[in-house]
Amino acid sequence: MIHNLLKLLGMVLLLAGCTSANLYATGRNAQRAQCMKQADEAARERCLQDASMSHDTYQKEVDAARK
Repeated sequence: MIHNLLKLLGMVLLLAGCTSANLYATGRNAQRAQCMKQADEAARERCLQDASMSHDTYQKEVDAARK
């Protein structure tokens, strides 16, 4: 029982270390990888442009949309 509780506590601490910026960056990296699979060069460039939005810009857009 204590062992499971310690595992759970460790997982919570690890997840707490993942900031929204880290999660955002991970998602953008995955998106860029998908962009590179686009056969059409114009579509690939549009996709990469969308994937290049900074976390700060993204956060500002989210905050503006919530208002």
